Amino acid sequence: MWALPWADKHFGAELDSVRRDFPDDIIIAPSIYNPSQLVKGDPFAIGSYIDEWGCEFTNIHDGVIGEVKTPAINDALDLSNLHTPYELIPKDKAKARDQVNRFCDDSDKFILAACLPRPWERLQFLRGTVNAMMDVMMPENGAGDLIKRIHDFYMTELEFWCSTDIDGIFFMDDWGSQTNLLIPPNVWKELFKPLYKDYCDIAHANDKLAFMHSDGNITSIYPELVDAGVDAQNSQLFCMDMEEIAKSVKGKIAFWGEIDRQHILPSEDESQVRAAVRKVAKHLYDPSGGIIAQFEIGPGAIGENARIIFEEWEKVSRKD
Repeated sequence: MWALPWADKHFGAELDSVRRDFPDDIIIAPSIYNPSQLVKGDPFAIGSYIDEWGCEFTNIHDGVIGEVKTPAINDALDLSNLHTPYELIPKDKAKARDQVNRFCDDSDKFILAACLPRPWERLQFLRGTVNAMMDVMMPENGAGDLIKRIHDFYMTELEFWCSTDIDGIFFMDDWGSQTNLLIPPNVWKELFKPLYKDYCDIAHANDKLAFMHSDGNITSIYPELVDAGVDAQNSQLFCMDMEEIAKSVKGKIAFWGEIDRQHILPSEDESQVRAAVRKVAKHLYDPSGGIIAQFEIGPGAIGENARIIFEEWEKVSRKD
């Protein structure tokens, strides 16, 4: 169960009870990063937050993260203001690796790296969403170099994490609108698929699995993600035709959740919540595997649905 700070603020005791009864099987390794002098504010509080790249987020809703309103880079051809936060990475990598490995030795959970490559979203944070949309349609105007600089940093992070005893890496980019991909699939395939393949390749070369998250309708690129090497994909299944997805990629990738955040998690109808779990199981689950029972609790959700979802997945696993 993923829970935004908003959810813990509104359903704290209820979610704590769910966590005790249905503890996570997948956890995140401890952070080994140096503190950043650029970071200011709280990403989940109303107001302004500046991250380690120097991107400023404006938040008007407590408990969720805000949006970048003023791009840090106004011209993709001028990267003089680009701050790539290599200072975060420990100089004593052996010491940091030992810290992570001790954590892994002490846990029986599946452990993901404590980094989150997100090249498309980072481009948006640095350039603003409208500029980023234009950039990917005309990469010759400078965005290609910026994307490479972003990618190089993420590869440096992953090289460290894949040298540790973690079980997998986790990267993300939200690619879908409610009905389709945000950019033409051929542009996505040319610019971003090679980056994800690099992430998957470095994971697999070190006997790790590659997990990814992407919101929205990503039906058109699901087979491409399989081809890139993604082992488990977290996506908004209820934005898409699950039967169609099953026909194209079932058995080739693990579906890392989820349950509909737009209509099901806010529903007061318990039967709808249970039916949603059964729908995912019907189309995407196989007795040999294929499903990770994940979902996210955030604004609009009803806390008690968290327990209902896990209870129903337990019934599915027992073939009730």
